[in-house]
Amino acid sequence: MEASSRSRLVTARQREEERVTPLELFFDLVFVLALTQCTALMAANPTWEGLAQGLLVLGVLWWAWVGYAWLTSVVDPEAGTVRLAIFAAMAAFLVASLAIPNAFGDDGLIFAAAYGFVRIAHIWLFTIASRDDPGLRRSVVGLAASTSLGVTLLLVASATDGALQLVLWGAALLLDAAGPYLIGAEGWRLMPAHFAERHGLILIIALGESIVAIGVGSNAVVGTGVIVAAVFGIAIAAALWWIYFDVTVWVAERQFTEMEAGRDQNELGRDAYSYLHFAMVAGIVLLALGAKKTLEHVGDDLKTIPAVALVGGVALYLLALVAFRFRIRRTLSRTRLASAIVLLAVLPLGLVLPALATVAIVFAVLLGLIAYEYVAYREFRERVRHELARDHRTEEGATA
Repeated sequence: MEASSRSRLVTARQREEERVTPLELFFDLVFVLALTQCTALMAANPTWEGLAQGLLVLGVLWWAWVGYAWLTSVVDPEAGTVRLAIFAAMAAFLVASLAIPNAFGDDGLIFAAAYGFVRIAHIWLFTIASRDDPGLRRSVVGLAASTSLGVTLLLVASATDGALQLVLWGAALLLDAAGPYLIGAEGWRLMPAHFAERHGLILIIALGESIVAIGVGSNAVVGTGVIVAAVFGIAIAAALWWIYFDVTVWVAERQFTEMEAGRDQNELGRDAYSYLHFAMVAGIVLLALGAKKTLEHVGDDLKTIPAVALVGGVALYLLALVAFRFRIRRTLSRTRLASAIVLLAVLPLGLVLPALATVAIVFAVLLGLIAYEYVAYREFRERVRHELARDHRTEEGATA
């Protein structure tokens, strides 16, 4: 009887609170180090191979984080067993992050083993949480299969190098990303407001990491050029925050939460949040790489990889937002699409202009986009924010 009670501890504490808990925020802090290490990996090897390595590591760790976002939309993360398991997963996540700089070298096995522990803890908790839910149990079994294959590929990759190693990593990431799609969305469950907030907060963490990269990149004497580049870097990060958090996040969350629970809502969560937010985070990490290199050489032109990262990263962020809006509302943001195209068109200038000028061009494009949207959609923006404030007052009154 006592053993049975222990085995049901997690299922007895299904999640009831829609808001993100302090423990989840604490867990997400480990992801800051992972983002910083991915940037450092690419900065240490600014080649196409280094770029691919950094994005592969980022993708693998993103799917580990996404798994816990889905998990804590089902179970209460503050429950005793879950809390301890999340602490253990944090420790393994930290070890994996520490191994990132040499994940394609001597620390490949350490990374794979630590990553495997993170995923095992995740699957174990999901298995317990699904014991009384046959639909969720079937989905968890399918996820366990794809996750096991992915971890195995990373373990094999740790014993290889070169092109074969990149292929194995790519296959592992593909299995992680395609697994939820192939399994189907019928069996999963989530709390939409919590799920949307969790992904919004991880974007803030990524933007914070881009600011950290600016500070880390400032190794030279703090002169006029460094100061101007740092201000532009902060301005670009602020512009990316504005473009997502001013209105988009609230419109998307309302659309998401008003859907009927079930397959359609789960598919939207998978596509708009798990998939497309990865593209946004990848764009921010690339921006961080470009900002870091800009601070190191403010008066020189950027090399190919830093220029692609700086300009292309912001363009990727905007394109992901275009896809995000289309997936949520089935409408196309032509202004954001046009801004991304403009950035890609001016990318060749980043190879010949001083780094400071390239950063200024990127900011100018974003500033123009924000100014246009502010004027063109002013009434819509005010209405959305007014309704949001009203909803918040209603919620506060209900809980008073």
